[in-house]
Amino acid sequence: MVVVLTADQQDSRTRPDGVPTLLSSLAGATTLPPLRPFQRTVGDEVQAVVDHPDTVVELVGALLRAGGWYLGIGLGETDQPLPEDARAGRGTAYLAAREAVTRAKSTPHRVRVVGGDAYRAEHLETVVWLWAGILERRTERGWQVYDAFAEGLSHDQTGHRLGITQSAVSQRAQAAGLVDEQRARALLRDLLAEHLAGTHPGRRGTEPDR
Repeated sequence: MVVVLTADQQDSRTRPDGVPTLLSSLAGATTLPPLRPFQRTVGDEVQAVVDHPDTVVELVGALLRAGGWYLGIGLGETDQPLPEDARAGRGTAYLAAREAVTRAKSTPHRVRVVGGDAYRAEHLETVVWLWAGILERRTERGWQVYDAFAEGLSHDQTGHRLGITQSAVSQRAQAAGLVDEQRARALLRDLLAEHLAGTHPGRRGTEPDR
């Protein structure tokens, strides 16, 4: 089981090619590398194959933050052996990602999840939508606090960096929905882990699907 991520640039006919900048930013976005890193497929579209839930969450977060992309998340399998070039791969996960990115072009938050168990895909999509809604409302001040916390800074250190009080840091963190985002990321990771392990939704630790 894998996850195929396909991102297609919005308004590509009227905007400069954003693929080189996106690929550069995604190259250092994960702790664990994807099974196959993002590559341009055709036009203003990129695609990656991922087999670890933490990596999926990190890449989805980076794409949501970047904005301006239709995102398709495909759940399923790939034909083996998997080619070194992600673009040459085949399998149900690729077909699901293609369908998902097409659906994303006419849906809220411009992201869809397709494939695997319908129950799991629906719940994954719901979590991603809720997470996307949080990020769409986040201001630059909120991102400043987020980035400081991501670096491991304390409230006091963040306040010193931004020139504000600890109370103001807490207020910005609340307005930015940092706790809500943490919960969304954790739930998304758990659901993805179930898919990648081949277990049934909500039944962690059961025998893999056969």
